Amino acid sequence: QVQLVESGGGLVQAGGSLSLSCAASGAVFIINTMGWYRQTPGKERGLVALIFKSGRINYKSAVRGRFTISRDNTRNTLALQMNNLKPEDTALYYCHADAKRNGGKEYWGQGTQVTVSS
Repeated sequence: QVQLVESGGGLVQAGGSLSLSCAASGAVFIINTMGWYRQTPGKERGLVALIFKSGRINYKSAVRGRFTISRDNTRNTLALQMNNLKPEDTALYYCHADAKRNGGKEYWGQGTQVTVSS
């Protein structure tokens, strides 16, 4: 089993910055990809940014150039630096770890709220 605990988030004005962190514990050696997803009421959870164990990164087009995902495999942490935030970035952000390739499953954090005021 893998446990994910997020921190960060909060309320910020448009144009501001926030950082999210996610600490992984448990059987972290089975994790392949890690990422951040977000969800707003009435909508499906969607990918924000994804980072493979190799370091390869994918971003949702709407956040590319404003958000930066990073991963520390020695400390088992995942981060998301969010700059130039927009009201449409307001959502509940979730940390995700995918271990299906190594005999595990998908794991989710509890979510952290990001609210951007206009």
